Amino acid sequence: MDNSRHLIGLIINPISGMGGAVGLKGTDGAETLQKAVELGAIPFALKRAEYFLKELNPIKSKLMVISCPGEMGEKKLNSLEFTYKCVSHALFNDIQELSQTSAAHTIAAARIMREMEDLELIVFIGGDGTARDILSAIKLDKPCLGVPSGVKVYSSCFSLNPKNAANLVMQYLWGEIPLQKSEVLDINEEEYRNGRLVSKIFGHLLTPSNPNFSQNSKMGTPHSDLSNQQRIARRIVEMMEEDTYYLIGPGTTTKAITDVLGQEKTVLGVDLALNGKIIECDLNEERIIESIRGKKAKIITSLIGRQGFLFGRGNLQFSPKVLKTIGVKNIIIISTVFKMTNIPNQVLRIDTRDPELDEAMKGLYKIVVDYDQEMICMVN
Repeated sequence: MDNSRHLIGLIINPISGMGGAVGLKGTDGAETLQKAVELGAIPFALKRAEYFLKELNPIKSKLMVISCPGEMGEKKLNSLEFTYKCVSHALFNDIQELSQTSAAHTIAAARIMREMEDLELIVFIGGDGTARDILSAIKLDKPCLGVPSGVKVYSSCFSLNPKNAANLVMQYLWGEIPLQKSEVLDINEEEYRNGRLVSKIFGHLLTPSNPNFSQNSKMGTPHSDLSNQQRIARRIVEMMEEDTYYLIGPGTTTKAITDVLGQEKTVLGVDLALNGKIIECDLNEERIIESIRGKKAKIITSLIGRQGFLFGRGNLQFSPKVLKTIGVKNIIIISTVFKMTNIPNQVLRIDTRDPELDEAMKGLYKIVVDYDQEMICMVN
């Protein structure tokens, strides 16, 4: 091994996030993945990996990357001319196509990397499900860093986006930032089946930490926020215009709107309302475009508690195509006061998976935080 190079690991979950735009709540499990493929899901984890790796170009000559065969790392590293080696190909012989990658492959690769004494950091491209797989293999034995590519991405072991991940890697390798214990969160499936959106902590990973580049864990909505949600909901219902189509995003804050209307809400989905009635439930990107084509339409969305993300975390149905169709002026943002006060500096985030759109959407936005109260916040 060339001792002048920093040794890092790279594990790409190439199917992560595929379920988002097509209206699924993740891409965990073979059955969900197959459904996502049938619905026309497009894999974009490899593009996220490419964004990340290109940002490492300034230090490419200083890196040796340990990765996985095929789509889980090798192909992208080879195309971008990184110096790399792969873990045992024999462990991946059963992968004949993209859709055959699984949690078992991620875990197997991570366990091999865990035993590499000189390996300084493991970077993984995926979502909360991938983070749980990494956690099961690594615990606190090696520093890890997630590059967000999944549907939810509620855990704090992730960077804000691929560019920030590259910054964190460089700062850590050059000894400029410390490690901290970061939470691995995911949806509590039992609570979700009962119609409640509740996050559950599964453990912690050691991650390079810089508050300017690292994301916080999602914070749940406390019971004390319910009355605030109801007041916001009443205000939004009063603001709704006749013959305008409203796409109501995921979450408990937006669900308060449908409660006021006396309508059912898909807690983790996007529903369509017209003249006070829900006319379609759980729309995916394609169905959203079909439903609003040629019509006056608006998005109602809330932000992720403590993270401050408006788009790109748990609501990938609002894809770049949808957001461009709707337009920034037709986005209504709501949040409880408690959520806003727990977002660092009240700076909100966007990670649509389209860097050019993210840049174009930066600016000042109005947030409805109570029946008669609004805030103006920067989206950065």
